[in-house]
Amino acid sequence: MNKEHKEPSLLLSLVPIIFLVILLAANVAFFEGDASFGPNQMALIFAAALGAVLSIKLNYRWDEVSDGIVKSISSAMSAILILLMIGALAGSWLLSGVVPAMIYYGLDILNPTIFLFAACIVSAVVSIATGSSWSTTATIGIALMGIGQALGLGSGIIAGAVISGAYFGDKMSPLSDTTNLAPAMAGTDLFTHIRYMLFTTGPTMVITLIIFFIWGFSIDSNSAINSVAEVQNAIASKFDINLWLFIVPAAVIFLIVKKVPALPALLVGTLLACVFALIFQPNVIQMVAEADSFTFEAAYKGIMKAMFTKINISTDNAMVDELLSSSGMAGILPTVWLIICAMIFGGVMEGNGMLKKIAESIIKLAHSTGSLVAATAGTCITFNLTASDQYIAIVVPGRMFSSEYKKRGLAPENLSRTLEDSGTVTSVLIPWNTCGAYQSSTLGVDPLTYIPYCFFNLISPFMTILFAYANIKIRKIDKSEKEEN
Repeated sequence: MNKEHKEPSLLLSLVPIIFLVILLAANVAFFEGDASFGPNQMALIFAAALGAVLSIKLNYRWDEVSDGIVKSISSAMSAILILLMIGALAGSWLLSGVVPAMIYYGLDILNPTIFLFAACIVSAVVSIATGSSWSTTATIGIALMGIGQALGLGSGIIAGAVISGAYFGDKMSPLSDTTNLAPAMAGTDLFTHIRYMLFTTGPTMVITLIIFFIWGFSIDSNSAINSVAEVQNAIASKFDINLWLFIVPAAVIFLIVKKVPALPALLVGTLLACVFALIFQPNVIQMVAEADSFTFEAAYKGIMKAMFTKINISTDNAMVDELLSSSGMAGILPTVWLIICAMIFGGVMEGNGMLKKIAESIIKLAHSTGSLVAATAGTCITFNLTASDQYIAIVVPGRMFSSEYKKRGLAPENLSRTLEDSGTVTSVLIPWNTCGAYQSSTLGVDPLTYIPYCFFNLISPFMTILFAYANIKIRKIDKSEKEEN
């Protein structure tokens, strides 16, 4: 005979969360930047195991716990498939020259007289092209730091411009793991999420650019031109750079506008890039295939390798070599691993009612849409402070608040936007967070030095809260969506 389930207390519900935070903090201390490549996944598993043990104490059977885990993982499968396809797309876009062309032409706008403004834009362009704020700062960001310091600018303001642009691009790129993770946690699709983020991210970026424009307009030097030319020459030495390559991203954008589902749209973008690689970059394909000549076998191997594994395009510029690399589908696997482990933890915590109990305690204080969004943003920032990982700051609040947004008739893109506006972008502002530690060591700037100048990251959470309180672009669930739910 089945026993009636007990309702968990708030204190008991917090035990797995506190245990998780302790493990995550230990991971950051001992593994530093590698914490998200295994240690954090194990922390989620151990925290889920603790939650499962407590579930048994609450009269839940193991089959009920496992059913919750399976259901939770199933809800993320669409995002996992999209992430894997994005890995293939990133490799094919590098091989075809699409990403190098974006970087090449993006550098043309680096006018030394408005360096900070231009540095922010260039970082944004590169980050959109690569889908990674980390890759952007580790490559173009380092170059911009050197150029800016040569112009006599302080390291803090330069880093602030680079980080602001890099995180804007990271948020808006369909290649970004966090941009895929947030809608997966909220229950919406990738392109709806990106379109909806524009409402808050656009004004935030405009304000940021205006600040940098005014700040750096007095700079007048030609010393940056040579450094930019070196990067462009290195790219042009390996790729056939031309405007025809932009047909590939234009086709994907067209499919997005036509509301084609994400997976087929990305597949079309991947296959089209492979065709363009054959047309414009046969030498690059041959290099990737490590072949002596361009044959059918070399073309097949080069294209396949670009989609499924790590490739590097070597030039005479070490910084450009780092930029011209992709990990393919294989590079996405750590993120997929993290998502699965996070969904296991979320499935246990949802199934035994603990996540609901914690969320209810917070939601009791949130009587309006504005206060609900503010509570979500505050929770994301709290996890960035305590769990020290941007993925956790998206995953856990996403699972906590998802049902409440639906209950109040709010479309899931309201939640996914808030997760990015407050979870993704504030991670770099926390010195002990994996993102803060990484960016500090990469750019060679103490977080306390660059934090005051990361205007995009500082403004984003306030912008999303402002929109919520002012009831601007807060989409409600329509009748058809309610029936589906």
